Amino acid sequence: MEPTAEHVYTPTELNREAKLHLEAGFPRILLEAEISNLARPASGHLYFTLKDNRAQIRCAMFRSSASRMNIRVENGLNVLARGRISLYEPRGDYQFIVDGLQDAGEGALQREFEALKKKLDAEGLFNPEHKQKLPAYPSRIGLITSPSGAAVRDLLHVLERRWPVAEIRLYPVPVQGMDAPGEIRRAIAAANNHGWAETLILGRGGGSLEDLIAFNDEAVARAVFNSQIPIVSAVGHETDFSICDFTADLRAPTPSAAAELVTPDQRVLKESFSRNFRQLQRRILDRVQRDTQRLDHAGHRLRQQHPANRLAEQSKRLESLGLAFRRNMQRFMADRSQRLEALSRQMHVYHPGRKLEDLRVRISTTLRTLERLALADIRSRQEKLAELARTLNAVSPLETLGRGYAVITSDASGELISSVSQVAAGDDVSARVKDGTLACTVKSVR
Repeated sequence: MEPTAEHVYTPTELNREAKLHLEAGFPRILLEAEISNLARPASGHLYFTLKDNRAQIRCAMFRSSASRMNIRVENGLNVLARGRISLYEPRGDYQFIVDGLQDAGEGALQREFEALKKKLDAEGLFNPEHKQKLPAYPSRIGLITSPSGAAVRDLLHVLERRWPVAEIRLYPVPVQGMDAPGEIRRAIAAANNHGWAETLILGRGGGSLEDLIAFNDEAVARAVFNSQIPIVSAVGHETDFSICDFTADLRAPTPSAAAELVTPDQRVLKESFSRNFRQLQRRILDRVQRDTQRLDHAGHRLRQQHPANRLAEQSKRLESLGLAFRRNMQRFMADRSQRLEALSRQMHVYHPGRKLEDLRVRISTTLRTLERLALADIRSRQEKLAELARTLNAVSPLETLGRGYAVITSDASGELISSVSQVAAGDDVSARVKDGTLACTVKSVR
């Protein structure tokens, strides 16, 4: 057998295939390690090594990702890096392309956050069917937040501007620190026990993941989910998310946005009321005008249909109908008289006596014709009968027998004997003569 030919790779082909296998085999991953060999070229990219006490890997972070970091990258910093495995083809270097970096401490919090989020989501606490609907026009709003933070000032300012008719009750709580989760749970329970508020806003200003830890507490998240009063979560800035955001009935990107979400805008409502009032005025005026026109029309019809007018019209109509009736009766009687005269003439023409006389004449004529035709037919038939009799006598066997001939038949078979071969001596035969039949026996045949 001939050996199978093997493909011969070039370095470029080999590096390209290795890169494809690496990138396909490893999706985006998290890597916790220490930064070393940090380089900051003028391009804005970052090149460094991530290492632990046994191994290291070369890393590259491109300028677009580096510009979004909120930490200062330095050698010796322990970080949590997010990215993908790749290979730099020109040199065949295996490397880690970093998309994001955060302090390793925050990375642990982030992992805890993701684990809790996954757990509660699996339990169905984030399902939309559990979300309560917010009242469209709340008259009592509860605020669960710090009494001294910027969040409460933003909330009160927006609520006063948009919906000043609502009553506001503050449930003061610390929004960070060891005591914050328990205080927030007690505030939610107190608001539900009071039953005063129609909706609750749970909020605070932005901060790091550590600052928002109270709102990523599992017990707090479950308290938000179990609240009988709808809760709007307004924790942090637009890019900040907490577990409470997912278990709340509605998430607002900021406290100010939460105040706008739970209340209608009085200016918009006033404009809408004014617009609807003007529209209502126009419709009322249009309705009054239509009803006035209808009333005028009804009055005109009422005057037209007054009993006196109706009686006068009916009298005129009755008189007209009487004249028409008389004219029609005269025409009817004249027409009937003409038809009666015509019928009388027809009756005279078709009188039964005249018809009987005509029929008697026709019958007499027909009888005479019938007698004449019958006599002629009888004479014709008599002549034909005589002619047939003469012809029959001429061909009749009796006429032949009268001249001395006889007709002989066999007594046994009844056949006419016309040959001696039909009989034998001793046979009985019959001989028919002119005036009878002779019974004979054949003595011999010659």
